[in-house]
Amino acid sequence: MSSITFTWTVQPSEDGQLLRNYLREEKRISRRALADIKYKGGKITVNDQEVTVRYVVATGDVVTINFPEEKVSEWIKPTMLPLDIVFEDDHLLVLNKPPYLPTIPSKGINEESLAGAVIHYYQENGIRSTFHAINRLDKNTSGLLMIGKHRHIHDLFVKEHVKKNVRRTYLALVHGEVMDSSGTIDAPIGRKEGSIIERTVTDAVDGQSAVTHFEVVERYRGATLVQLKLETGRTHQIRVHLSHKGHPIIGDTLYGGREDGIDRQALHSSVLEFTHPLTDEVHILRRPLPKDMERLVEKWRNNLA
Repeated sequence: MSSITFTWTVQPSEDGQLLRNYLREEKRISRRALADIKYKGGKITVNDQEVTVRYVVATGDVVTINFPEEKVSEWIKPTMLPLDIVFEDDHLLVLNKPPYLPTIPSKGINEESLAGAVIHYYQENGIRSTFHAINRLDKNTSGLLMIGKHRHIHDLFVKEHVKKNVRRTYLALVHGEVMDSSGTIDAPIGRKEGSIIERTVTDAVDGQSAVTHFEVVERYRGATLVQLKLETGRTHQIRVHLSHKGHPIIGDTLYGGREDGIDRQALHSSVLEFTHPLTDEVHILRRPLPKDMERLVEKWRNNLA
């Protein structure tokens, strides 16, 4: 199996730095990752000679780091499932997740999951890594989901999220006719008292800032297709915000929706935009509505729902 390896050549502007600073500041290797390389079986070489992070780099030095092998979480069961791969390179995997499949299995439950399918794919293709979800989707939400093939790219994307360099767009079919053509829902979200699953809009001190921008795509008699863009990424954010606005997602029985022709929340991650932190390439990936949502939209268009 191939190990996760990076190699760089030191440039004149980087000459004279401690290797630790070169890796941390120039190559954005996290402090934790450097500790794992030191203590968990990784290796750092300069010009094919193993060194410590106290080495002083010089122009032309070839720096190579080998990350230690990552252990797969014991509750992730490798499972052969078809993957709808939208984008892949040595660092990233972007999938179109089907509904009804959890991103990560619940601890202690031996269930099929997207994580298990990805681990099986890694094993088949010699990728020595565990599952690093960069964004997550609820079990019954479909659409674009980004996965890091190693911890370094995951660390970089966590920083990209903070800098708002990853943008997600969703489509949802909601109950009722949304009258505002566009707007912003800015309402903090916290756990609902007495529940370990549900979230709610709250003014309590433990509420986290949550901002969702929406735009009406189509109105029907009794339903609306809306496009949503997230500024934050709280658990169940879109579902909670739309319910709070009085327009729960069709099929989302947890937050007030009814199963009108669909037995899951009619929510789909349709567009993913990001700047690749290792290549600086801008990617805009799209996936149309899945068949169950497409059929539901057609019913509402024809006043048959």
